[in-house]
Parts: sequence; C-alpha cells; structure tokens
Amino acid sequence: MSKPSDPYSDVGLEIVRPALEAIMAEAARAAPEEACGLLLGNDRRVTEARPTQNVAQDKARHFEIDPVALIAAYRAVRNGGPQLIGFYHSHPCGPAEPSATDREQAAGDGKVWAIAGQGVVRFWVDHPDGFEPLCYRLVEA
Repeated sequence: MSKPSDPYSDVGLEIVRPALEAIMAEAARAAPEEACGLLLGNDRRVTEARPTQNVAQDKARHFEIDPVALIAAYRAVRNGGPQLIGFYHSHPCGPAEPSATDREQAAGDGKVWAIAGQGVVRFWVDHPDGFEPLCYRLVEA
C-alpha cells in the first residue's frame, strides 16, 4: 500500500545500468564484509551508486556510511549537485531485504534503500512505520 507522502508511489524508481552494476560489483568486492554507499540522482532516477567506506565496528554484520562522505553529499546537493536519493548496502550472507538491524537503525525519512544479497539487488522505501518494497526500472545511461 502506498503512503500518501511517498514520492515513488505512482512511478517507482529508475536506475541506470552502470549504477546497478556498481552496487553488485561493490558488494562482491567487499565480501565477506558489508559494502555501503550513496544513491545519487535526480527526481526518481538513480544515476550514480557512489561507494563509501563502511565505518562500522563489525563490518561483517553491520554497515555505517562514512559521515564525511554523507556530509559531502549533502553539501553537494545544496550547491546544485545530484540529490541524495538514498543508500545501498550488501548482505554478504543474507537476502536482499531489510534485516532486524536495518529496521532498528532506519530513520523513517522516506529515503530509498538498495540492498544487495544472494546475487540480486532489491529496493525499499524507508517509511516512519517500516520498509516498503519499491519497484524499479533499469534504464540505459
């Protein structure tokens, strides 16, 4: 069920092929630790998946996006750069769906989360009352 304030409710999300491939490559590179990064773009289109350092203490079970990279992304938005649409991370030993830890750590801010696991990437919207699956369309760059 779509939320009234959900900007993705009627069109879903588009992601360019290189961004989706970058998420998968970064997940494979980081294994057995969790990869993480930022989803950047405009409107409902992700044009870049930018890897960031995972600064979590237990990188095999958790992710924490480097706050320096996050602040830089917000500054870039203020200066006319791409929007911060959301975040991505990987589950090296689990499915591409929010874990209990993901649910506990979520801000409920409407951002998109991409989760890579078991060879696939799935997208979710982080609502105040929990995650909702998000359909996406793969587009050429």
